[in-house]
Amino acid sequence: MKYKLTDKNIKFRGKVLYRIQALKDFGDVKKGDLGGYIEKEDNLSQDGNCWIYNEAKVYDEAKICGNAKVYDEK
Repeated sequence: MKYKLTDKNIKFRGKVLYRIQALKDFGDVKKGDLGGYIEKEDNLSQDGNCWIYNEAKVYDEAKICGNAKVYDEK
């Protein structure tokens, strides 16, 4: 496993999204780094170097995989 869902969550468009945290180093992400928010584990693959950064949000049926990187509008 490369990340876990934390206890920190937000409500967004009627959904509860959970902040992610890296469990190991991969790509440019270091163990312990906080990422963005996902609705469920199906939204972000545990494989590859894909990651969701900052305050970015991924939900519904969206799936981030491979080496994809998702950022917010900052």
